[in-house]
Amino acid sequence: MTASVFYIPSINMIGMNSLDEALKTASEYGYRNALIVTDGMLSALGMAGQLKEMLSQKGINSVIFDGTHPNPTTENVEAGLSMLRAHRCDCVISLGGGSPHDCAKGIALVAANGGDIRDFEGVDRSRKPQLPMIAINTTAGTASEMTRFCIITDQERHVKMAIVDKHVTPVMSVNDPALMMGMPRSLTAATGMDALTHAIEAYVSTAATPVTDACALKAISMIAQTLPQAVEEGDDVAAREAMAWAQFMAGMAFNNASLGYVHAMAHQLGGFYDLPHGVCNAILLPHVQRFNSSVAAHRLRDCAQAMGVNVRAMSDAEGANACIEAICALARRVHIPAGLRELRVRENDIAQLAENALKDACGLTNPVQASHAEIMAIYRAAM
Repeated sequence: MTASVFYIPSINMIGMNSLDEALKTASEYGYRNALIVTDGMLSALGMAGQLKEMLSQKGINSVIFDGTHPNPTTENVEAGLSMLRAHRCDCVISLGGGSPHDCAKGIALVAANGGDIRDFEGVDRSRKPQLPMIAINTTAGTASEMTRFCIITDQERHVKMAIVDKHVTPVMSVNDPALMMGMPRSLTAATGMDALTHAIEAYVSTAATPVTDACALKAISMIAQTLPQAVEEGDDVAAREAMAWAQFMAGMAFNNASLGYVHAMAHQLGGFYDLPHGVCNAILLPHVQRFNSSVAAHRLRDCAQAMGVNVRAMSDAEGANACIEAICALARRVHIPAGLRELRVRENDIAQLAENALKDACGLTNPVQASHAEIMAIYRAAM
């Protein structure tokens, strides 16, 4: 077995009301001038302003950049970077889900390395660590608060760039379920299915290790048990906290085992049509795993068992089919659209989508490599 590296932020705060303790730790790091990266909704809800006040009480000045788009763009990164430089910020604090976290990573990476965010597309393209970043999570799904993945849309090419770089790992992640209680049902469902995708793709990845396997299977089990309750009863503290733990463990898994064609293909849908990432993943997940089952049926059987299926009498192939059925059943239960056609994906774009997906770094660790025709067939099956 080749040498394995395990990436994770050095400090990870999880649990109800953990935010205050996290900000106390941040002040002890000596940060004094922060750029808060968030989105318009969290700013309008007053959450960014509350964070600014909390930071002030800890002796940290801050300025708010709330221009993050739901699929953060190269322009968002440039705008945030201009604000950071104008205010001479010494750290970046992201507040939100995957979009603010990824935008903040892009800003912090270019702040430290110079150049343009497009320069860092691919794997480990930067020379030095990004500006120190603290990621405060408000959703339970993307795990971007603790990963080395940064996804930025290049508006000129209509492509979601996958930046996979050890230097974009935040120094601290914060998962306080108190910040997640107000998530609407659709966002809870989409981010929860995103987390399930992370765990399953990591488990069937060619780079999986015993540590990532353990994290992935526990995450799959917790998501299958808890996500419907979190969707239906958003004020259920136990369900929210369980999902925070589950998505974090799924993040531990894919941050180190990487992903596969679900993400490689979903990124293109986001870049082309500006669609919600978690929904795209949820729709594509069973179709990609059906393709993967030719080589990964035994691993998918394990995933079915983690989702609560009794697989004792099943062959590997039967277990893989049971896994796919369980994924579809969970997606239906949390009201995920049935196919890409409902998201207005166009058949005549599929060839270009497939071409771009094959260039995405996430596809490198898929258990079986696909041709352009096979990727097109998966897109069509998911329509």
